[in-house]
Amino acid sequence: MEQSEFIWINGEFVPWEQAQVHVLTHALHYGTSVFEGIRCYETEIGPAVFRHQDHVDRLFRSAQAYFMEIPYTPEQVRSSTLELISRNKLSSCYIRPIAYRGYGSMGLFPLTIDVDLTIAVWEWGLYLGEEGKRDGIRAKISSWRRISPETLIPHAKAGGQYLNSILAKVEAHNAGYDEALLLDHVGNVCEGTGENIFVVRDGVIYTPPMTSSILEGITRDSIIKIAADLGHEVVVREIAADELLIADEIFLTGTAAEMVPVRELDDRPIGRGQPGEITNALLAIYEDALYGRDERYRDWLDPVPGASPASR
Repeated sequence: MEQSEFIWINGEFVPWEQAQVHVLTHALHYGTSVFEGIRCYETEIGPAVFRHQDHVDRLFRSAQAYFMEIPYTPEQVRSSTLELISRNKLSSCYIRPIAYRGYGSMGLFPLTIDVDLTIAVWEWGLYLGEEGKRDGIRAKISSWRRISPETLIPHAKAGGQYLNSILAKVEAHNAGYDEALLLDHVGNVCEGTGENIFVVRDGVIYTPPMTSSILEGITRDSIIKIAADLGHEVVVREIAADELLIADEIFLTGTAAEMVPVRELDDRPIGRGQPGEITNALLAIYEDALYGRDERYRDWLDPVPGASPASR
């Protein structure tokens, strides 16, 4: 991991090495945390955070779902993040805000335990690698199912829930694949271990609905809007697992991974076994949006105060 100089903890900018928690922190034992993954890019208008407010709002929705009251306002979280990026002199970085039940009590009843908030920023490459983004990845359908809404809250980005993704990720890795695709609790297509999924067939783009236990991805939403702007039909509906094997194109989206084609699934090529035409077209516009090259999506960028294109 690339270290930065400072991490923000409960309102203070702390040196990276001193950003520590007690071993009896509640979240360490019970997974009582919610978090976000956000990125800042070196854009045409200077360093800027992509869809910053949307990520902050989702952090607060996740916290509310698990009865966690974050002791800061969304605007304080947003402004503190921008200041943290500036203090660390980063022009591009990954951003990880995390709210968690801290030290003070043990046991399963959490409401007497204070909620702490930490924000870290550091340089971090793509989750599935630059090669995967360029050439596509090999994936497998996991034997592990995505968590059911009858068990936890799939729409919240909560720390403990990611044990589900870890099981699927390790299974895929041990079998020689780059990524796992999970089905939901009734056997329909859900998502990857850290990405939403899109399927292209006969020129139409399909993606699973919220009722398929997906995380409401912000990159997913961006791609849906870009696809509509390009004139593509996007259908949000349940997708049977068998439909994946007859797809013309499949791609995954997420902040950490950005946008990644799937060239092979369960040892079978998808389409021609390479990134498809629609995937490539969407990726080109998406990257223009990330880096501020397309004015239609400039409002998705939150510039870092005090930074400018000349400082890059």
